[in-house]
This record gives sequence, structure tokens and C-alpha cells, in this order.
Amino acid sequence: MSEILFLQLSLIIIAGVIISGVLSLLKQPSIIGYILTGILIGPAVFNLVPSTASHATLATLGVSLLLFMVGLHLDPRAIKDVGKVSLIAGSFQVVVTTALGFLLVLALNMAVLPAIYIAIGITFSSTIIIMKLISDKAELNSLYSRITIGLLIFQDIIAMIALLLVSSLGDSSNWLLSFGQVMLQAAGLIIILLFIGKYFLPRLMSYVAKSQEYLLFFSLGWCLAIASLFYLFNLSIEVGALMAGITLAMSPFRQEISSKMKILRDFFVFLFFVVLGEQMVFGSVLHYLVPIIVVSLFILIMKPIIVMIILGLLGYRKRTSFLVGTSMTQVSAFSLILVSAGVATGQINSEVLSFITIVGVISIAGSSYLIMHSNAVYNFFSPILNIFEKKANKKFEHEDAHKKGKYDVIIFGSDRTGYDIIESFKEKKMNFLVVDYNPAVISELRGKGIKCIYGDADDSELLAELQIEKAKLFVITIPDAETNILLLKSILLRNSKAIIICTAQRVEEAIELYERGAAYVIMPHFISGRHTSLMIHEYGFNIKRFFSEKKKHIKHLKKRQSSKQN
Repeated sequence: MSEILFLQLSLIIIAGVIISGVLSLLKQPSIIGYILTGILIGPAVFNLVPSTASHATLATLGVSLLLFMVGLHLDPRAIKDVGKVSLIAGSFQVVVTTALGFLLVLALNMAVLPAIYIAIGITFSSTIIIMKLISDKAELNSLYSRITIGLLIFQDIIAMIALLLVSSLGDSSNWLLSFGQVMLQAAGLIIILLFIGKYFLPRLMSYVAKSQEYLLFFSLGWCLAIASLFYLFNLSIEVGALMAGITLAMSPFRQEISSKMKILRDFFVFLFFVVLGEQMVFGSVLHYLVPIIVVSLFILIMKPIIVMIILGLLGYRKRTSFLVGTSMTQVSAFSLILVSAGVATGQINSEVLSFITIVGVISIAGSSYLIMHSNAVYNFFSPILNIFEKKANKKFEHEDAHKKGKYDVIIFGSDRTGYDIIESFKEKKMNFLVVDYNPAVISELRGKGIKCIYGDADDSELLAELQIEKAKLFVITIPDAETNILLLKSILLRNSKAIIICTAQRVEEAIELYERGAAYVIMPHFISGRHTSLMIHEYGFNIKRFFSEKKKHIKHLKKRQSSKQN
């Protein structure tokens, strides 16, 4: 028996390596390769490896580790800093997407219960895929990225509640009472775990972390122990694993835990998606070809439109709304887990799982291209996206521009790097103007009496109003390379003698900006290293001077913290 399982796992891994390798050449997410591996080796196609209970057990372990890792990045202390935007936008997005999705699936002649599962499933977006793609674009610190992360956190919390609901549906005779009991039990366990995570685990982790090997085993044991505890209380194993991660998210060692468990997680997650592919049934799903296409288009088109409408009403520019919306155009792994749980409880059949999995594959593939080329797609559709901006905000964002003031310095972007530059200009009493597309930042700047405009650096109409030809210095702190190039060209076209300081994340980008006429290019990572080396060169081994610098830095950081410049 053990030899058979060994051979099966060997075949699964070899097939996965080949298929995932081909898809990586096509720049597709590895998840698609995993699912296709399961489909091809499973009964749906070649029937090389039969799905067994052992595979299902390994898949459950994979899901638990996946959600444990998600929980590690859901620090409760950080959730409260996400802001009301994520709460408001997230609430409306979940409600509206679920409602419209449900009506759409019903209109496609599907039964009520499968329609509910599908509607909820297409509401959630993939934290793993979005974070990976945005990270590859080096835009994790952008405004749209922070809003997107906030929405994902909110969705993960809702997904956790949905999993609890599904686990209570086994008692269909009185599911409402059962759900109430499940929620009370879950709430009690969660409160206890959060208390332990805040007051006891940090001390314990300080001892555990003394051994790197033991840190890994402790983290794995903690994950499985809490997941098993939830199972003993008739709760979802997946939610238990998620909570295990959240409690450790408050630990200073969470990054180390995450890095150590990543390889282990990736292997078992691979097995989960392979098993998911093995379970897919294509016989009757082919009859749902039209609904699959329609639902996939709903995710790729209507879902971002819903997000854009909500963010537009909250006062955000069309570019920010568009980038957040396009980031949400896929089905989450949470969705597949949720539907799998519905199949396990007998609420829906495996056809629904196959349906949502195929939709997931299509949406993940389409989403990958949309996110990676979002700036180019935005530039193409920009003229027709004005409908997603409130008219009141258009007036608000340009109201200062019509004063026709003459400014010596114009700063594009006030967050992070821009904050220090603005403080320096204030001290020197320079005549400067700030342009930023975050309404919260603009409100804060105006409260401090700083001249500013709420606008998008990519907006040609705004650039025409700024009287660029009269300014002497331009500082661009926006990290996006395309935006820097666009502004550089627009400024030099109107003011060939302008001093332009740009920002770049990579050496290649900096060289290109210099070749295009930038006077200086800020490279945050390089600057921090150079500043440290100069400080060491000047201070030597004088600890008193380092402590003096430390006090100044702490004072500066607290000032930034009070201004929400994190």
C-alpha cells in the first residue's frame, strides 16, 4: 500500500513539474498548472492516478497550511489601520457582487443552492495571486495596492464566517440554530485564542525562537493543534488553521515563521489543487459551457466595474478605482475551499465544484494579464472611465488649479519620500504645490495649510492647468516607472530648463530616466544603504553619536506616525 502511494505521488509530482513548467513559460500562475495536472492524471482524462482518501488527507493538510500562512499576514493590530475605505468598500463590494452574481446564475437556469455557492464563490478574490502580481510590479506601497490589501483582508474575514456557516449546514433540519451555536462556539474560541496570542504567545515565542529548527516544528504543531481543536468543537478545520496563523501574526517572528513554512506549504498546496482537479467532472459540465463563459465575463468585467463605482462614490480618482477593480478579477482559493466544503456536507454536488473550478482557471488566467498590463489597459480605456468619478470630486480636485498661482516647486506624490521633502520645503519657506490622488492625504495637507491639488499625475488636463512652464523644480515621488516617464516628457515639452527629480525602483529604470532628461533619480533602497554607510563612516565606533541619531529618528518616526505617513 505504501509503495502504491509512493508511486502515485511520484507520478503526480513529475506531471506537475512538466505542466507547471509549460505554463510558467506562458507566464500563468502556478495554481492553474496544479489544477490541470489533477485534471489530466485524474479520471476525467487519462485516469492515471485514482483519487484516494490519502490524497484527500494530504489536500486538507495543504489547505490548512495555506490558510495558516494567510493568517500570519492578518495581524489584528494592522487590520484597524486599514481604514474605513476598506470597510465601506469591502462591505458594498461583497453584498453587491453576491447579489448580482446570484441573480445572474439564477437567470442561467441553475438551482437556488448551487447559485448561492457560486455567487459567494465569485465574490472573493485571491490574496495569494494578487499579492504576488503586485509585488512583481513593485507597487506594494502604492495607494491602490493598500486599498486592495484592505479589501482582501475584509474578504478573508467574510470567507471565514462563510466557512463556519457551511460547517453548520450538515444539520439541514435546523441550520439556523446550528449556525448560531457554531458562531457562539467559534466566537468563544477566537476570543480565547486572541487573548493567548496577545499576552502569552509572545513570551513563549521568545523562548521557541532560540532554536530555528524548533521554531518551524512549533509553528507547524500550533497550526495543526488549533485546527484539530476547531474540528473537535465541530467547527471548520480551515478556520482553525486561519486562526492559528492570526494568533502568531502578532509575534515579532511571523516573517521568519512564514519564510520557513513556505516550502512546506507550497508542496501541500500543490497536492490540494491536484486533488481538486482530480475531482472535476466534465460530463454534464459541458452543458454549462455558456453559463461558465457568462460567469467568467462577469468576474472579469462586472466585478471591477462594481469596485470602480464604489470607490468613485468614495471620492477616488478613476485610475485608482480602475487599478483596484482589475486586481479583483479572479476567483480565490478560498472560494474553491468553500465550495469543496459544500460538496463534503452534501449541500451541492461535484458538478458545482467543477463549474467554479473551471471559472476559476479562466478568471485567474485573464486576471494575470489584466494586472500585469493594468497601466496599458487603463490608458486605452481612460477616456470612457470618467463616469466612475463623482462630478463634485472633479471640481474639488481642480479647485486650486484655477487660482493660476505661480509655484517654484511642484511635487507629485506626498506619501513616504514626499513627506520628508515637503517638511524640508516648509522649513525653507519655499513656494511649492503638492499634487496627490489620495483624498485622505489632500484633506490632511489642506488642514496643515499646504497648497495642494487633488489630481492624478496621468491626467493630461490637470498637467495643462499647472502652469508647468513657470516652475523651476519638479519632484516626482511616485514609484511607477511609466508615470515618471510620462511626467518627464510632459514637463520637458513645456519647460526645457526644468530641474526634474524622479523616482525609480530598479537600476534599469533609473538609467532610462536619466537618458530622458531627469536631473536626479531617487532610488529609496540605494539611498537608505548609502545614508547608513555615510553615517558609519562619520560616526565610526562612537555609540553616543548613534544613540543621538536614534533619538532624532524616533522623534521623526513618531511625527510621521501621527500624520499617518507609514
